[in-house]
Amino acid sequence: MLIALFALIIGVCTAQKVPVSVYYESLCPDSQAFITQQLYPAMKSPLGRFVDLKLIPFGKSNYSTLGSDVQFTCHHGPNECYGNKIQSCAIEHIQVNSYQNQFTRESLTLEYINCLMQITKNFPDQIYPGKRCAQEFHLENWENIEACANQTEGSKLLQKNGELTFGLKPELVSVPTITFRYQQDDTQNLALVNFRSALCKKMQSPLPIECTNLPNGAAVQTITSYLTGLSLLTFVFALKF
Repeated sequence: MLIALFALIIGVCTAQKVPVSVYYESLCPDSQAFITQQLYPAMKSPLGRFVDLKLIPFGKSNYSTLGSDVQFTCHHGPNECYGNKIQSCAIEHIQVNSYQNQFTRESLTLEYINCLMQITKNFPDQIYPGKRCAQEFHLENWENIEACANQTEGSKLLQKNGELTFGLKPELVSVPTITFRYQQDDTQNLALVNFRSALCKKMQSPLPIECTNLPNGAAVQTITSYLTGLSLLTFVFALKF
């Protein structure tokens, strides 16, 4: 009976991760604003543990193939193509060293991407800051990321991101585009200005306590879920005693 009771409590208090995909461009001001001001702070907050995040740098780029060669044209020019490749290669290759126990592979990748998007808001020296951000976060395999971006692998990874982007239904019309549970809907507009509230709207009941102080009805839903769980727990104890 106690085992069943603990399982019930865990079920009431645990929320399932929400798959979130962000389709963006490395030098797009709106992408930079969303990642640095909305996504990154939310992922660093307790709500971040409820997100299964996929970053897809490509946006309104395009590509053509000639044999094994892939040529890209990007919304903000050649520097953006290079930035998209650096980010694609980083997402593929970043590893956490044994002494970096404050990071997981996913959190270190987000730190690196956020650094890139923060610095390139100004982009003063026209040198893409891949190495600079790698040094800041002690990425020992920066050389692998750089080599990937400058070779066929980087092109293949960016082409794969292009295929994912072209496969969006409805098709991508604005950057960034954010999908929840692999679907596009009106939550996209909310996510751009309040990602945490958008995430809470897409979570299944019972909602986590972190949603209680957010707008758009999340607080009411969370309290209702909590009271439902509490009532059920009280009922179980009444049966036992």
